[in-house]
Formats: sequence, structure tokens, C-alpha cells
Amino acid sequence: MNSEFSSTAAQVIIAIIPIVGICIGGMVAFFSLLWHHHEVKLQIKMGTYHKETFNLKAYSLLIGIMLTGIGTILSLFFFAMERFSPALLGGLIPLSTGICLLVFYKLNPDFKQKHDK
Repeated sequence: MNSEFSSTAAQVIIAIIPIVGICIGGMVAFFSLLWHHHEVKLQIKMGTYHKETFNLKAYSLLIGIMLTGIGTILSLFFFAMERFSPALLGGLIPLSTGICLLVFYKLNPDFKQKHDK
């Protein structure tokens, strides 16, 4: 930022915004985990707890499709704006992560044994 056109107070406020966001995100994650812990604890106490199974196949497909789509759009946007620049990594990283998750979805041998019968 150019200090000739902005005050010191504005620079401090702009520097504090990410810190506050990280703190609030951490608090939300903490209380979410705490609430889930108390919910499971009460379900066990009442005898209504059933262990949930995590569907890794559906999760990898969903996240892979989402990241591939987001990465494609961001890559095209950054390429159109600045051609080849470091900003292009902002789209290429989610794109490559999404493609890797889709490859994992397709090639995982555990999925083929369980679901392709």
C-alpha cells in the first residue's frame, strides 16, 4: 500500500482483518467440535448412538468435481487477466487437486472390490 494516500489507522485495520477472521474461524471450529462431542455423549448415554460410516468414495467424487470446476474457472480467469503470472497458481492448485481426487476415485482398488460387484 502507498502510505502517501492512506492513514496509519487504515493500514492497521486492514492488517487486523485476517487475524480476526482466523480467530473467528477457529472459535467456530472449536465450538462445532465441542457441540458434536456433547451430542454424541448424550446419544451414548441414552442408548441411541449409531456409529456413522464415512463414504470416502462419494466424498472424493464430490470434492474432486467441485475443486476441478473451481480450479478451471479460476485458471481461465487469471489467464485471461494476466496471462502467465504467479496469480495463475490460484486456479491451477485447486484444478490439479480436483483432478487428483477424481483419479483417486477412479483408480482406488478398494472401491472396485466393494462397489463393482
